[in-house]
Amino acid sequence: MTAPEPDILALDRIAVQESVRLVARAKDADWGRDTPCAGWDLRRLVAHMAAQHHGFAAAARGAGGEAAYWREPEDMSEPGRTYRGAATTALAAFAEPGAIEREFVLPELGATFPGRLAVGFHFVDHVVHAWDVAAALGVGPHLPGHVLDAAVAVARRVPAGPADRGPGFAFAAPLGVPAGSDSLEETLRLLGRDPQRWRPAAPGGPDRRASRKEV
Repeated sequence: MTAPEPDILALDRIAVQESVRLVARAKDADWGRDTPCAGWDLRRLVAHMAAQHHGFAAAARGAGGEAAYWREPEDMSEPGRTYRGAATTALAAFAEPGAIEREFVLPELGATFPGRLAVGFHFVDHVVHAWDVAAALGVGPHLPGHVLDAAVAVARRVPAGPADRGPGFAFAAPLGVPAGSDSLEETLRLLGRDPQRWRPAAPGGPDRRASRKEV
């Protein structure tokens, strides 16, 4: 017997809710922090994440080809509130009857995808972005093992050729995965992040973020 397909909507919800929790931890002084996304401080990263939620929500409703939905919010004066609203919009759109059976237009990937696969992309993207936010804040994300195992399974299927990765694409070129890496580290490395450069600081300890960023 083949194993049943994982509940991608439930997995995505867990990853998104963890990203919301982490973004809510940020204080006013944190929004200018460096992040693992090259050239982006935390405020810009969260703006990008919010845009992705609105874009995917539009795609779930048949309007993914409209560029306006993928634009970053103009008002990021309250990043936590803005992000929470965007995340709620995406989760509500995915939960609508029949949404996951539709075709999603995803302009950044230059194609149309079955809804289940598209939500899988959204899921792994926000596992990685939850880690990005956590890394910027010097903490670790709290994601259950089954969620991380599902994320690495998706990450292994993301195209990794030079025509699919690098500047201007959703993910950087994959990095080597050392033997013994756990699911989170493998996911990050497969999608171009080097977790060794972004070790969370100990509570109350010095900021140990690396000086060089990964895309």
